Amino acid sequence: MLAISNLSARIAGRLLIENASVTLPAGTKAGLVGRNGAGKSTLFRLVTGEMASETGSVSIPKGTRIGQVAQEAPGTEDPLIDIVLAADRERTALMAEAETAEDPHRIAEIQTRLVDIDAHSAEARAAAILAGLGFDQAAQQRPASSFSGGWRMRVALAAVLFSEPDLLLLDEPTNYLDLEGTLWLEEYIRRYRHTVVVISHDRDLLNNATNAIVHLESRKLTFYRGSFDQFERQKAEADELQMKSRAKVEAKRKHMQAFVDRFRAQATKARQAQSRLKALERMGTIDAVIEDHVHEFSFPEPEKQIASPIVALEGASVGYEPGSPILKGLDLRLDHDDRIALLGSNGNGKSTFAKLVAGRLSTETGRMQLAPNLKVGYFAQHQIDDLRPAESAVAHVRERMQGAGDAKVRARVAQMGLSTEKMDTPAGDLSGGEKARLLMGLATFDNPNLLILDEPTNHLDIDSRAALVRALNAFAGAVILISHDRHLLSATVDRLWLVREGTVTSYDGDLSDYRSLILSSGKGEEKPATAGTAPKSRADQRKAAADRRKAAAPVKKKIDAIEALTGKLERTIRTLDVELADPALYERSPESAAEKAKQRFDAEARLAEAEDEWLRLSSEYEDAIAE
Repeated sequence: MLAISNLSARIAGRLLIENASVTLPAGTKAGLVGRNGAGKSTLFRLVTGEMASETGSVSIPKGTRIGQVAQEAPGTEDPLIDIVLAADRERTALMAEAETAEDPHRIAEIQTRLVDIDAHSAEARAAAILAGLGFDQAAQQRPASSFSGGWRMRVALAAVLFSEPDLLLLDEPTNYLDLEGTLWLEEYIRRYRHTVVVISHDRDLLNNATNAIVHLESRKLTFYRGSFDQFERQKAEADELQMKSRAKVEAKRKHMQAFVDRFRAQATKARQAQSRLKALERMGTIDAVIEDHVHEFSFPEPEKQIASPIVALEGASVGYEPGSPILKGLDLRLDHDDRIALLGSNGNGKSTFAKLVAGRLSTETGRMQLAPNLKVGYFAQHQIDDLRPAESAVAHVRERMQGAGDAKVRARVAQMGLSTEKMDTPAGDLSGGEKARLLMGLATFDNPNLLILDEPTNHLDIDSRAALVRALNAFAGAVILISHDRHLLSATVDRLWLVREGTVTSYDGDLSDYRSLILSSGKGEEKPATAGTAPKSRADQRKAAADRRKAAAPVKKKIDAIEALTGKLERTIRTLDVELADPALYERSPESAAEKAKQRFDAEARLAEAEDEWLRLSSEYEDAIAE
């Protein structure tokens, strides 16, 4: 489906991709991962032909339709539903021609083709996609210009999903989504009929929606079969083997060099020394495993612990206009060690509640009692725009540390996770992740007792998100989190509050329960039961799921057998690679070297066949167990 061969590309003179190759079979759902700035978005531009490569090629079957989210969000006066419907250009053209066609034969051809592409269900399909991304029926009829930029980007995403391209390229698609939209998109990708490549730092999405990982590291592309967790395990094993192989080769090189240095000048040993010297020249090198350093987050400890409750709300309401509360009937208590996640669709009031607790809004009715001397640290993505773009991180921090020496100011910036070379860079030239680190450091500058983070991960890669998890778990104060990253939530919070229907209430289930609620009831709203059919109970749903898994058990058994085989083949290939990298093998036994090379070729061919079969069976199994 997609074959990349010996591809190389530069941006502004910097080599990002060098002689990289990878092949994705049709139907693959691949996650493209790598550090920020590694070149993932550049690779997408090479695949679409938007950018030319220095060397190599991208091969896609003729007639393949490639789809990706438009960079410009739609802002016209057209209703959202019409914008999404127009994304299917063939249907739009045929519908327009059907209005004017007079030739009976052509009319028949048009109607036949419209049936073939399921054109008459198009409005229902478009509406379902928009609903999944957070637009109710009324919103779907509103003009795109009436929505903010983030919501219009959802419309652009809906449009490309509706067009159902053969190769779907998604670059950080969850950045503009809430948790509910992320859950829906994850399920959509998992069930998608064609090939998908998604750039994402969302570990759960990569685990649940993809069946392969393409890793861009050190300018090379490496294909890994399986989920992101499986990729991490395989990568760790490969790195360990590579380090051992390098150590072995370097030890042999050192021993041979010592012989050459000792005996080169002795006539009786000159021939042997010369032979060893030629062997050294022929000896290949094994690259060192380069571990990229991840700057840790460091949140200062609260100066003193405050007695609970630190926040108490009684019959409170809050909004932006008098008499029009966004949230009301708030009866909640927050203790000094609470770790709370706010759940609920965007637009329901999560950020409004966060601003209330942070002191950015006041209660309209009722009462909010704060503990004496409570300090609140508040981070929200939109605050990045408040950074002074012409001033450096050092300048931003120095403003908070009047009279402090330069060394102390720079030490505080370093605690925020900004490297020495980035400290004097204007804020406007920092990456999104670096801006987020600076803003988070400023938000926690005064040793808060309560930390409120509103979508803190949008510009953070997977390793930085893991560092944020560690920092939050080490933080001694209370935390309120709003995030679409379920891994972050599940690793850091112990209580869930649901923001819905104009209020905030405690949610008794866990994130798995909430996921089931969202996927089964359409954004958390209860579906009306079909006439004459009683809604299934939770027990009935579990039994039905168990029955589907039982029926699909033979397929699952085949998948497990193939996974065992591929694991064995991968280990065989790695062992043969180590043996073939030893130059002494070719001097000692050329026949054995040739036999091992043939064994490696055969193992690689069997592995490719097994991976194709694994992809086919995995798709069959997922369809069988899907509700």
